Amino acid sequence: MKANKWLLLVALSLVLSVVLAACGSKDKDDNKTAAPKEDDKATEQQSEETGEPDAEQVLNLIESAAIPSVDSAIVEDAVGFNVLNNVNEGLYRLNLENIAEPAMAAEEAEVSEDGLTYTFKLRDANWSDGTPVTAHDFVFAWQRAIDPATGSPYGPFMMSGVIKNATAISEEKMEVSELGVVAEDDKTLVVTLERPVPYFLSLMSFGTFYPQKEEFVTSKGDAYATNSDNLLYNGPFILTNWDGTGDSWTYKKNEHYWDAENVKLETINVDVVKDSATAVKLYNDGKKDRANVSGDLALQYGTHAEAHNESTTALFYFKFNQERDGEKTPLANVNIRKAIAKSFQKEDLADVVLANGSVAANYLVPRNFAYDNNGTDFRDISGEHLVYDAEEAKEYWTKGLEELGVTELELEILGGDTELSKKMNEYFKAQLETNLEGLTIKLKEVPFAVRLELDTNQNYDIQVSGWGPDFQDPISFMDLFVTNGTNNLMSFSNKEYDELIAATKDELALDPAARYEAFAKAEKILLEDEAAIAPIYQRGLIQLQKPYFKGLGVHPFGADYSYKWAYISGKE
Repeated sequence: MKANKWLLLVALSLVLSVVLAACGSKDKDDNKTAAPKEDDKATEQQSEETGEPDAEQVLNLIESAAIPSVDSAIVEDAVGFNVLNNVNEGLYRLNLENIAEPAMAAEEAEVSEDGLTYTFKLRDANWSDGTPVTAHDFVFAWQRAIDPATGSPYGPFMMSGVIKNATAISEEKMEVSELGVVAEDDKTLVVTLERPVPYFLSLMSFGTFYPQKEEFVTSKGDAYATNSDNLLYNGPFILTNWDGTGDSWTYKKNEHYWDAENVKLETINVDVVKDSATAVKLYNDGKKDRANVSGDLALQYGTHAEAHNESTTALFYFKFNQERDGEKTPLANVNIRKAIAKSFQKEDLADVVLANGSVAANYLVPRNFAYDNNGTDFRDISGEHLVYDAEEAKEYWTKGLEELGVTELELEILGGDTELSKKMNEYFKAQLETNLEGLTIKLKEVPFAVRLELDTNQNYDIQVSGWGPDFQDPISFMDLFVTNGTNNLMSFSNKEYDELIAATKDELALDPAARYEAFAKAEKILLEDEAAIAPIYQRGLIQLQKPYFKGLGVHPFGADYSYKWAYISGKE
């Protein structure tokens, strides 16, 4: 997300021992999952909140970047999924305890004995134009997301190997009409899977699986989702005052929402603020009700009475692009990649530059995220990889330069344009140029939407990238780097890695212990053997939050936040 997110939950006792993004199922009669261990504190804080809405229900918030898209078939970033989660809704939704519960679905799904067919009965719910949400809206949206003509980054990623015929459709070998999703009538949606997927219900709260009204989408044509007037909503709020490119927007309570009586907030005003100092000033001046604190300010505000520490499952890393403009880059050399991966001090970055609870990462799959049937953290199974070692980095660097037949290299690091991103980029430049003689680092700092475009076109050398899991299973991270994967976008390919990941979905699916061992082997190949990416840190956050702002849903997977249950109480 993932950024993000960005999306969701915890251990299954069936096939995967852990669950995907929003829920999961122990069997067809028990489709709930527990919140992950790292979220216990947040859940406890939420449960302790008391009081009733007793003031004007207007919330003022900050986002770190503009909205790239709110089209559920196109969204691929944390900001977009956050917006989507609050203005639209799928068959299931994560609640405050991070358990996926029926939303557009009126009740738990009926699952066939072989685990291949899911039947959903839809509740009586309307779009923001007053027309009913139907099963046909789900069929249209899912077909559109898997259609190669749409160019969805998440449709093939989330559906391939899961929903019947999705893989063949994404490869243009079958028609989109053959996707395994059928509307038997307006209120009955039947989904057929490619194979038994015990975490399938957990996917149903994820944004890619939200419905879209075909008549509305087609009538808008290319204008669909280009601004808040060209969108239709079926969630707790509607989006207003968004022109498609601006740095501000507003959520308004959706009076047509099926559960509107439980939505307390009337208005949420959002502004994009990339500078932490500005965000904190707005917070202290009473103009914003929540603010992220980073850098030098994190040290100052870490013990503030209104500070909330959030441990997240987002993992940040360098992506090494091995092919650019049809030509191999110096990063196609494994020794150059290993040299860079081991040449920067991650602990200092986390403790001094970030100073927000983030921790150095020598891994891809985050800590406190995935657990086997015995409750063992996957990190304790797979261990550490690409640990900082300046001397070893220099050895790899010398060898790599010799293999390339050069004595120096100039490489570009693509990163964000926020205050924190710029500080990190400068840190990387200093570390790499100091430890790797002959290396010159150029910095390219661009807005998030531009970085997404450059990533899609593989127009970069090294990119500071991040991933927030969409569901709670190692595959949410490991599947990113299979050959020709839609999120690979760096020309990495390893046959053994691909085979191991494929096995976790097929012959090892019913053997959790062997499955986790396969993930551990694959992670070693990706990091230790290939250095396809270079892990940097697992994100922590310090958020200042006004004491009268209550009921915020904080999710460790999928979208980061839900405002459905939020309210203002005790504001003077």
